[in-house]
Amino acid sequence: MRTKTHIGFLLALLLVVGAAAEARTQVADLVITGQVTRSDNGDPVPAAQVFIADMRVGELTDADGRFTLPVPRAGITGDLEVTVDRIGYRRAVERVANNRLSADTIRLAIQLHERPLQLDEVLVAGTSGARRDGPAPAESPSLPPLLERSGDVDRAEAQRRVVGPTVTSQGSVVGTSHRPHGGGGFNREQYDHFADNDFKSVVDHPLSTFSIDVDRASYSNIRRFIMREHRAPPVDAVQVEEMINYFSYDYALPEGRDPVGVTTELGVAPWNRDHQLLRIGLASRPVATEDMPPSNLVFLLDVSGSMQAPDKLPLVKQAMRMVVEQLRPQDRVAIAVYAGAAGLVLESTPGSRRGRILEAIDRLEAGGSTAGGAGLRLAYRVARENFMEEGNNRVIIATDGDFNVGESSDAAMVRLVEERRDQGTFLTVLGFGTGNLQSAKMQSMAQHGNGNYAYIDSVREARKVLIGEMGGTLLTVAQDVKLQIEFNPEHVREYRLIGYENRLLAAEDFNDDRKDAGELGAGHRVTALYEVVPARGSGRGGRIDALRYQDRPDLSDRAESDELAFVRIRYKEPRGSESRLMERPVGIEIDDPSEDFVFASAVAGFGMLLRDSEHKGSMTLERVLSLAQDGVGLDLDRDRHEFIDIVRTYTSLPRHHR
Repeated sequence: MRTKTHIGFLLALLLVVGAAAEARTQVADLVITGQVTRSDNGDPVPAAQVFIADMRVGELTDADGRFTLPVPRAGITGDLEVTVDRIGYRRAVERVANNRLSADTIRLAIQLHERPLQLDEVLVAGTSGARRDGPAPAESPSLPPLLERSGDVDRAEAQRRVVGPTVTSQGSVVGTSHRPHGGGGFNREQYDHFADNDFKSVVDHPLSTFSIDVDRASYSNIRRFIMREHRAPPVDAVQVEEMINYFSYDYALPEGRDPVGVTTELGVAPWNRDHQLLRIGLASRPVATEDMPPSNLVFLLDVSGSMQAPDKLPLVKQAMRMVVEQLRPQDRVAIAVYAGAAGLVLESTPGSRRGRILEAIDRLEAGGSTAGGAGLRLAYRVARENFMEEGNNRVIIATDGDFNVGESSDAAMVRLVEERRDQGTFLTVLGFGTGNLQSAKMQSMAQHGNGNYAYIDSVREARKVLIGEMGGTLLTVAQDVKLQIEFNPEHVREYRLIGYENRLLAAEDFNDDRKDAGELGAGHRVTALYEVVPARGSGRGGRIDALRYQDRPDLSDRAESDELAFVRIRYKEPRGSESRLMERPVGIEIDDPSEDFVFASAVAGFGMLLRDSEHKGSMTLERVLSLAQDGVGLDLDRDRHEFIDIVRTYTSLPRHHR
């Protein structure tokens, strides 16, 4: 009996499976695939948005301009229109006749005609009081979220014009689907190439001059590669000074009217026992949130199609909610967005109206292509309209780095950032997600805007940057901060600055107040490490042979002192135009290294290993771990323990992944 029942069950199951398979065959997806190229030279067009508007099916083209759209047959009611949109090009629409739709696969070749996007092509749409700036282009790209009626563009008109993203009845925007970046899709991440600083002869180069750097984006990006993607980061993604500066160190706070305190420490370089390691630390006094001046913040959020991944716009929204919880009644927040065009989705609103701000954040969704330059101009205009003479005026960009405005617009954007910086509105850039990160461009924008650049890969990092270090992120206490170190040839033969390759300055730039440099925020710590070759030691740093026709230069009486070097610091007040000078000698004494010194040397050593630097000497991963464990200290925020976990994970990776 059981046998008959069992056989009957199997037969019934086979019939059900067969029927399901037949049903699936009947409604199997039609696949539309192809390539998007330029009409003038046939080059592929990457990151173009390809979609079927009526069916809300779409994705972005890969690095070769190719795309694949699975189209559910159940949704096909007639001819299909495949639309291709890309900033800087005219929109293309390819009609696929109904009589072709019986095929399993349809291949298309779509050409785009160039249409340069001007920076002032801004379409503003928002809640109240918003308006359109300038004439709308003949072929307006897709709009970002429209929350309410905006000037002469109402919701029905917006829905008619939005071809990619779809505006829902609740006022949010649902973006088209696309293949996620970094997860089986194409990867457009870019990092500027640079070579490690080499050793310099003190006789020929007695001065080392550079701009401070408080950015930490490189470290959190490295963490993402190792801990989430289980592979080594690209060499040029590794900036050793940003790794070192990610961590907090116990430095002397400023005294008197100067906003900067200075700490120096000299020890033995752990990767070369014949060399010394000089640590120079700067610290500014932290400011409690309640003591900060009022803030006029404008968030400029990337809501383009590439921001749909969980570690992009959803994480941006979580980070913004954290900021909103810290707002005071005297603070103001506006939210601008950019996708196919720029829009204002929340006018400048006092911090006391948290519910309204949170509601605007909750309704943000991703969709469309990218018009970053237009969004930046809009954000600065809003910041200027609500400018606080005695407050902190700042635009905060949150993006995955896909800031597509074209080469000429890039230059215009830099000029805009510098112009607004000089008027008192600073810029912070926050990077999110993978696949699109344009690290060098984002860092450069922040530098030109007297701000900082951070990469946020988790809720924890968002809390660290925007809450735990809010003063440093949002409040500048010293601008154009430059360091100049003069080495004493009586005690130093050669030296090299570890990191800061993109922050080097000419010696004459130090006293030139027109030369832009780095900014120091409230509660910030800045660390610089120099590897030093003693004058009478047996070690040899660079490849500099002794001169045949010149002897040692004439030395002053101070060269005979026990000073290893002399540190000079120049800075300006946040809105000042003339710099102030600080000076501090560095002695030749080597004491027992502090835990901070040991840990910083471990981080530097790991950075050199990741870069496979020719200066890594005898450093090994095992030595990095040993140093890090010796220097972990109290570590209340657990950042140093996390570093140890990162090194261990990297050590366990297969050789071909590191």
